[in-house]
Amino acid sequence: MSKQSLPNDFPVPVLGPNALIVSMQNPSPSSRRVVVTGIGAVTPCGNTAAETWNSLIAGRSGIGRITRFDPTGCTAQIAGEVRNFDPARALPVPLRPRGESGDLLAQALTGKDVKKFGRFTHLGVGAAVEAYADSGLDAHRASVSAERMGVNLGVGLGGLPEMEAMHDTWKAGGFRKISPFFIIQIAPNLLAGQVSLVLDFRGANMSVASACATSGHALGEAAAAIVRNDADVMLAGGAESTVTPLAIGAFAQMRALSTRNDAPERASRPYDRDRDGFVLSEGSVVFVLEELEHARKRGARIYAELRGYGASADAFHLSSLAPGAEGSARSMRAALARAQLTPGDIDYVSAHATSTPGGDGEEAAAIATVFAVNKANLNVSGVKSMTGHLLGAAGAMGAFAAVLAIHHGVVPPTINLDNLDPACADLGLNFTPNTAVQRSVRAALANSFGFGGTNASIVVARV
Repeated sequence: MSKQSLPNDFPVPVLGPNALIVSMQNPSPSSRRVVVTGIGAVTPCGNTAAETWNSLIAGRSGIGRITRFDPTGCTAQIAGEVRNFDPARALPVPLRPRGESGDLLAQALTGKDVKKFGRFTHLGVGAAVEAYADSGLDAHRASVSAERMGVNLGVGLGGLPEMEAMHDTWKAGGFRKISPFFIIQIAPNLLAGQVSLVLDFRGANMSVASACATSGHALGEAAAAIVRNDADVMLAGGAESTVTPLAIGAFAQMRALSTRNDAPERASRPYDRDRDGFVLSEGSVVFVLEELEHARKRGARIYAELRGYGASADAFHLSSLAPGAEGSARSMRAALARAQLTPGDIDYVSAHATSTPGGDGEEAAAIATVFAVNKANLNVSGVKSMTGHLLGAAGAMGAFAAVLAIHHGVVPPTINLDNLDPACADLGLNFTPNTAVQRSVRAALANSFGFGGTNASIVVARV
């Protein structure tokens, strides 16, 4: 992998007026580098990071018929639901985030907490506590300043299930029936707030909301906070839970959802000629990001380095990619530039790939353009073929695939890719159809794009 030795006055490449570039790795010898030391996930494919990863590499779908409400009468009756998840479950190993003198944390949320918070917070706290436990930070809390640890957890739509339910309660019973916890249930930043409270993270605390690029931006901005020395550790990622009548119904009315109700596990099929829309899902993916030397000093396991982050705006359409995904190409190039890597250094692209007729082809065209010199050696895959579309958690889900592909040397597949779309076939890309591929992955790029024309790209690499 090329890692250029550049002078301090290395010029920033001209990438267009709408490109935002944040350096994860300043060329200066004293630069602060950002690594992933913990991962947590609660998804339709599993209630832990390990379960989710094992499902992805096995090509198992987490999509089924909707059980959270009766979808009869809707054209789309399938979703990626998180099943059998107990937000008040006991932790495998109790934690002491406030040190030996603090209370023992035996469960992420208590039964009282579960009633107080919305479902996206249930899922997000579960993933965040798993990531924290996985990082091994708990054993070092006596020597780690809580003020140097922050949280950036994004949510795209917030507490939509709770909004729908409380509206019905108010209509039936009047104002006195409105729960005093309602605002806490729906406010998007309450996930980040509860995580900081539970784990005693006293640094910067914020929530990004940029539609389906939300958690891609959360990861990039959290890494930037570490680079500029505002934090040594950041919990970053996203959560979403909007499998509700209004959300499913609205996306169905937009004709954005798959209607393959008779075969849910085969409904999400990025790049396939017969794809007919995305599948709405819920879940959360959270990472512990840490300054490299901080992680090394405590002997942390390092999954990968977050090397680059690019963000851009299409300034074209509120719900469709720009022609040729021009804005998306700029975010990818920006991430590569700030990672100080060339397209030839990337072995895997974890694509946004929602399974929509238009979006997949546009993004694929942008990937083919950006990685034109490397197409023969590049794997591309869309894990939404298995997880469905996690909206605000989608960017973190894509990064999850990229980070663990590097760590394990396995690229997860695009399942249900039975008949490659001729337009995609003409691009000459390897979309990793149906079966995971064992290969060495030096570096990977993960894309996430959202309504409003917002784009995020993350580059991760071996340390």
